[in-house]
Amino acid sequence: MADPKGFLTTPRETPELRPVAERVRDWKEVYKPFPHEKLEQQAGRCMDCGIPFCHNACPLGNLIPEWNDLTWRSDWREAIERLHATNNFPEFTGRLCPAPCEAACVLSIDPDQTGGPVTIKLVEHELADRAWDEGWVTPQIPGRLSGKTVAVVGSGPAGLAAAQQLTRAGHTVVVYERADRIGGLLRYGIPEFKMEKWVLDRRLAQMEAEGTRFRPNVHVGVDISARELKSRYDAVVLAIGATVPRDLPAPGRELRGIHQAMEYLPIANRVQQGDLAEPTITAKDKRVVIIGGGDTGADCLGTAHRQGAKSVVQLEILPRPPLRPAPSTPWPTWPLMLRTSTAHEEGGERRFSVNTLEFLGDGAGNVRALRLVEVRMVDGRFEPIPGTEQELPADLVLLAMGFLGPERTLIEQFGLQTDVRGNIARDESYATNVPGVFVCGDAGRGQSLIVWAIAEGRAAAAAVDRFLTGVPRLPVPIAPSARPLT
Repeated sequence: MADPKGFLTTPRETPELRPVAERVRDWKEVYKPFPHEKLEQQAGRCMDCGIPFCHNACPLGNLIPEWNDLTWRSDWREAIERLHATNNFPEFTGRLCPAPCEAACVLSIDPDQTGGPVTIKLVEHELADRAWDEGWVTPQIPGRLSGKTVAVVGSGPAGLAAAQQLTRAGHTVVVYERADRIGGLLRYGIPEFKMEKWVLDRRLAQMEAEGTRFRPNVHVGVDISARELKSRYDAVVLAIGATVPRDLPAPGRELRGIHQAMEYLPIANRVQQGDLAEPTITAKDKRVVIIGGGDTGADCLGTAHRQGAKSVVQLEILPRPPLRPAPSTPWPTWPLMLRTSTAHEEGGERRFSVNTLEFLGDGAGNVRALRLVEVRMVDGRFEPIPGTEQELPADLVLLAMGFLGPERTLIEQFGLQTDVRGNIARDESYATNVPGVFVCGDAGRGQSLIVWAIAEGRAAAAAVDRFLTGVPRLPVPIAPSARPLT
C-alpha cells in the first residue's frame, strides 16, 4: 500500500502548533493548517508491511492502509468513502482519539530507525475536513422506512453513532438528551481548543437531514419514565455514559472551591456557546490544583490557562511514566509512557507519586491549600513516605480522577442488571436483561475512548436492526466489546 519506500524518503511531520502566547488568549483549535501536498506525502509513509496491525488496534477496524494509499494517490474522495465505511465521525476521532492505531503501526517497532509511525490520526483529520469543504459529505437518506421506532438515550459519540446507523437503515430514531444541546461530552466536556463546536454542529445537521430526530432538554427517568419510553418505541438504546465521577472524600472536602472536572468544564464551554457572559467557576487569578493526570485533567489544565490562572499544578498518585515505552507494554500494545499534551506545553507543573491527605481551609469556608504526602508502590498498594508531608497552596481544586459508571436512575427504572463494576450488563448482542433494551458505550463498557464509543454505537445499532428486522443488514466493527451478562 502507498509508497513502499515512503518511510525511508519522507520524515514524519505533523502540523505546527500556534504559538503558546497566541493560543492561550483564545479558544480556537491549537494546530495550524497542514498543506494537502504534505499530507499526501505523510500518507505515502504507510509501507507495504504485509500484515498491518494498525487497523486491528483500532476498535472501529478502520481500513487504514487503504485510505492511506488512496490519499497518497490524491484520490481523496475515494479515501473518505473508505474511512466513512467504518467510522461515522472521523472529524471527531481525528481530533480527539489518542491514536492506538499509531502505537500499533509497524513503523513504531523501532522509531529511531523508521522516524516514527505513520501520522494516521492527521490523515484521518484532514481527510474528513476536506470532505466537508468539498461538499462530499451529504445526507444519506434511507430509500424506505421500516415502520419501526427506536429511542436512543444519550447524545454522546456512542448514541450518535447508533442513531445515525439506525436512521440510515430506515428506522425512525429519536435521540433524547437531558442537556439543552445535543452532543453529550462532545458538547460540554471537550474544550473548544480541542474541538470547536461547529465541527459537531455540521454533523448534527447532516443527521437531522437524514431523518434523525433530536429531543434536548428531556431527562429520561425524570421528564419521561423508563416504562413510558419503552411503551412508545420498538427498541431502546441506552448510551448514557459513565457520568458518576470518582470523588476524594478527604477531610475538608466540603470547603468551597473544590469541584469535579465535569462541573468546571461544561461551564467554560457554555461561555463559548454564548450562554454565559462569565464562568461561574473560573481559574482567573487563582492558584489551581488539578488532581488526576489523565485527559480530563489536561482539559482542565488548558482551560485554566485560557481563563488566566495565576498558577496550575497537576497531581498524579501514580509514578512518573518512562519517556520511552515501558517493557511491560511492548509493540503493538498501547505503550505505558509519559505523554505531553498541548495543554502541558502551555505551562503548569506536573507532580507524580503524591497523595492528598487533607484539604485545608482559610477559616471562612474556602479552600486555601492541600496537605500532600509522597507515596511509593509496595505490593500493589500506595504507601506514604515518612517525612514527605507538605502543603500546596490552592484557591481552586479540580477533581479529574475518572468515572465510576452510569447513574442509577434508569438502571433502577428499567430493572437492569449490572456487572461487577457497576456498568449495565449486556450479552454479545448488546442486549440487556430487559427485552428490547440495548446498551452501548461507557454505560456498558466503562469509561473508555471515543473510538470505543463509536464502535459500540455501530455494533449496538447492528444488533438492534437485527432485533427489529430479523436479518443482519448493518456492518459490525471487527473488535466486538460487549461482555456476557453476569
